[in-house]
Amino acid sequence: MKSVDILGIPFDSMEFDEALDLLESYLDEDKNHIIVTPNPEGVMQARRNPAFLEALLGADLRLADGTGIVLASRYIRNPIPTRVRGVDTIYALFERLTKKDRKHTAFFLGGAPGIPERAKEKMESRFPALSVIGHHHGYFTPEEEPAIVEELNRLKPDILLVCRGMPISEIWAHTHRAIPARLTLSLGGAMDIMAGNVKLAPAFFRKLGLEWFYRFCSQPKLRAKRMLDIPRFVWAVIRNGRG
Repeated sequence: MKSVDILGIPFDSMEFDEALDLLESYLDEDKNHIIVTPNPEGVMQARRNPAFLEALLGADLRLADGTGIVLASRYIRNPIPTRVRGVDTIYALFERLTKKDRKHTAFFLGGAPGIPERAKEKMESRFPALSVIGHHHGYFTPEEEPAIVEELNRLKPDILLVCRGMPISEIWAHTHRAIPARLTLSLGGAMDIMAGNVKLAPAFFRKLGLEWFYRFCSQPKLRAKRMLDIPRFVWAVIRNGRG
């Protein structure tokens, strides 16, 4: 599998359908495969956070979730063919498994209280082959964590979605690699989207790779500080050079 190094993070270079093929094949293996989808903000956070960097490097698959990653790969003359956005990937995987009538189980971990329940209802209605056999919000305390891990060990879901925000999701998934899932996907705020609590950016913004701008306009106070990592990323790629 070809990888492209972007500021110290080796992204797996593949088309969208290739990623889906690989994820589906992982479901046939008795092993927990950890999938992460860093964007430019994530790359810059990892350069400051050793635990996050370790989690990204320890993942089984690192998909380019962000137009900035793809553009950076073109700049260094080692192009990644396309972005593979996390939330699009999980929807497409659920749809593919449902079309094949391939029954699969999932555990939803993340979001505010009440969000995983709504996500379960919407996803099971949309994808009949999906059975969400457990869920828990993402705001649990360290004291509550052992019971959640024990439940996951008991249920053994095929797919575990960890949506506690970046970098908490990735670090948590890496720390709990021993959980007997087949796929563990760290998907940031995807739980809110699946629950219908947060809307996807309009198609115009998605097509141009400007979701980050749409989200900034929608939540300027929440995202202003994080958005500073985008120009930092651009400058770091330019400064790092083309090799």
